[in-house]
Amino acid sequence: MTSIGTGYDLSASTYSPDGRIFQVEYANKAVENSGTAIGLRVKDGIVLAVEKLVHSKLLIPDANRRIQTLDRHLGLATAGLLADGRQLANRARDESANFRDSFRSPAPVKYIADRLGSYVQVYTLYSSVRPFGISTIIGGVDQDGPSLFVIEPSGVFFGYHGAAVGKGRQLAKTELEKLKLSELTMRQAVLEAARIIYLVHDDSKEKTFELEMSWIGDETNGLHVPVPKDLLAEAEQKAKAALEDFE
Repeated sequence: MTSIGTGYDLSASTYSPDGRIFQVEYANKAVENSGTAIGLRVKDGIVLAVEKLVHSKLLIPDANRRIQTLDRHLGLATAGLLADGRQLANRARDESANFRDSFRSPAPVKYIADRLGSYVQVYTLYSSVRPFGISTIIGGVDQDGPSLFVIEPSGVFFGYHGAAVGKGRQLAKTELEKLKLSELTMRQAVLEAARIIYLVHDDSKEKTFELEMSWIGDETNGLHVPVPKDLLAEAEQKAKAALEDFE
């Protein structure tokens, strides 16, 4: 029984005869049209990196960031629709603030991922709303150490040592699997993350891009902050050199 082109894709609350929800699958396609975002969980922290495509030379640098701070110890990177990412980040900040108010301690990373996954899943239940068109990487350091999670448009979330979402996710995952993440330091992870982002970016098809990076861990005293400009410049320089050697 076919379910293509028979109206089953008009609502997020309607299953096709073979058990698919097409609106959720279309949301995944929106993610695939976005720049790549990756997260690395290493021995002393978390590194997040995003390939932010620049659609116009008139844009102000560093505007419309895809990496956002949720709490002092939590960061979020998104691939997909930018406005959806901001909405989800605001929800995550509310959840983290509520946890602090209730328990007088920072929220565990898994708790925030669980709450956000439930929030995203609700948007797959009603015909009056649409699923979020983003995949979200949440990274942070809590009492259990560094943690990294990915939330999909369906609401499902998984924990990862290394994660990639967006257009270049397959090649990025292949490169991440080659790394011994548990042995890397945060500074080494910054260099590797920059190399992977430059590798997956296709110059022939895409416009220019900005490399956004942040980190959380021992180097930052457990705070989520942008990677220092001098280290970011060094990472980009080495990434470009590695790309030339690769070609």
